[in-house]
Amino acid sequence: MDSSTGSDNFSSVYARAYDATYCDKDYEAECDFLEEIFCRYKGGTVQSVLDLGCGTGGHALLLARRGYQVWGIDRSPEMIAIAREKARTAELANSIHFEVADICSLDLRRVFDAVICMFAVLSYQVSNEALVAAMCSAHRHLTSGGLLISDFWYGPAVLVQRPSERVKIVQDGAERLVRITQPALDTEHNVVQVRFHIMRLRGKEVVEEANEEHELRYFFRPELEFYLAHTGFVIEHFCPFPQLDERPGERTWNVTLIARAC
Repeated sequence: MDSSTGSDNFSSVYARAYDATYCDKDYEAECDFLEEIFCRYKGGTVQSVLDLGCGTGGHALLLARRGYQVWGIDRSPEMIAIAREKARTAELANSIHFEVADICSLDLRRVFDAVICMFAVLSYQVSNEALVAAMCSAHRHLTSGGLLISDFWYGPAVLVQRPSERVKIVQDGAERLVRITQPALDTEHNVVQVRFHIMRLRGKEVVEEANEEHELRYFFRPELEFYLAHTGFVIEHFCPFPQLDERPGERTWNVTLIARAC
């Protein structure tokens, strides 16, 4: 049995289990949502996209297939290796580039029409310093008037609904993946400490196992407005993810922010 414990990067076990664990995630619909934002707030002129915290490339690959020039950035070498292999298999190497890097210190020396931070990547910026660095990085890579689009954990919903333990079991070929999620709410620091226990089973045998400790910050609109304004952005819109014309509320765990670089 292969066993590992996650640190700052996702463990290799977690990375290999990632796509199977989120097999029910509707990336196509989420890219439709992104294109709706591109159309409404950039008049359909977006041609290049930087995906910060791209993971295994779920959004980046679909956007590349739809004709965008895409760069995907993630600090997990295992995730990027999977994303590159998927790009090679899909014959998208000419329209997409994946790179291992920290989004907070990234400097590609090029700009994009839009920067996306999907799947609560912003919420992984737990400290104020990391949040500012990530926003500055996004701004540094945007054209004037370019869009920053990010979903995040919404404070009012987290405090009302409260995170709870969950178990997810999915079939991955001849094997089963079991992920146990155990969250702990820290209201003093506006974070949720999440412990993942992942097992890959072949029959009754555990062939791979990993423990991961993640920490995610939940945000409130006024603080994000403050940080965005002080890193060179103008707020365009807040909405439930992925519902552009609705308003966030206490049942809206994931909220989307849309901001414009000025």
